[in-house]
Amino acid sequence: MKSYMLIFTASLLLVTTLMSCQKVIDIDLNEKEPKIVIEGGISDQPGPYVIRISQTVNFDEPNEFPPVTGARLTLRDNAGNSETLSEAAPGEYVITSLQGVPGRTYTLEITAGDVTYTSVSYLPAAVPIDSLTVEESFWGIRQVNIYLKDPAETENYYRIVQEKNRVKVRDILVMSDELQNGSHLSTPLFINNIEDSLRRGDTVTVQLQSIDKAAYDYFRTLMMLTTPGGPPSDAPANPISGFTNSALGYFYAYAVRTEMIVVP
Repeated sequence: MKSYMLIFTASLLLVTTLMSCQKVIDIDLNEKEPKIVIEGGISDQPGPYVIRISQTVNFDEPNEFPPVTGARLTLRDNAGNSETLSEAAPGEYVITSLQGVPGRTYTLEITAGDVTYTSVSYLPAAVPIDSLTVEESFWGIRQVNIYLKDPAETENYYRIVQEKNRVKVRDILVMSDELQNGSHLSTPLFINNIEDSLRRGDTVTVQLQSIDKAAYDYFRTLMMLTTPGGPPSDAPANPISGFTNSALGYFYAYAVRTEMIVVP
């Protein structure tokens, strides 16, 4: 009995000591000035294309970004063409007359309130997909692999967008030809979510988007932040944005080539 009493007394003293050493830590959850979020692009395929604009919310508010209405958007290229976008729905602005042309540079200018945001993107030439294959991974899971021949004369950056049975897969995947310029490139299209696992008869559609370095940096950092297991220690707090005046999000020009495969 004495030994139990000694343990209890010692424990009580330890808890009392720890409680006396506690400090109150104030976490700054003050309201911050909302930031604008811009998402959209233009490709070498027929439009229309949609540019979505919204605003961030404070920490203690519902995670729903309110649309930014009444903004003024102008898109122009370096060949002298331009278009003023119309607002088709709250926060959704549509490009209808311009279509992306490889080799041209596109500038999107947005004025919301009294602030103007600008982003510039170059549209590279399209790179074709050599083939898609269905292979079994080390864990016995079926996955699609993409193969392509990288052009040797230019630096190339790619974003890969997947659909399974016409539903977009949430994974973000980019790659570049750094250290592999002019090589035959291949990569598995990662299926990170159990609901995305492939089964016999599934139809997989793959978009290979040729993008510029700025778009690659944005999607690469976004991929780092959203990879299961958490971001690496050197990941930025937000993806690298190509907009001026601290706007979040992206605008990019891209060339697309698409292939489809049915899982055997």
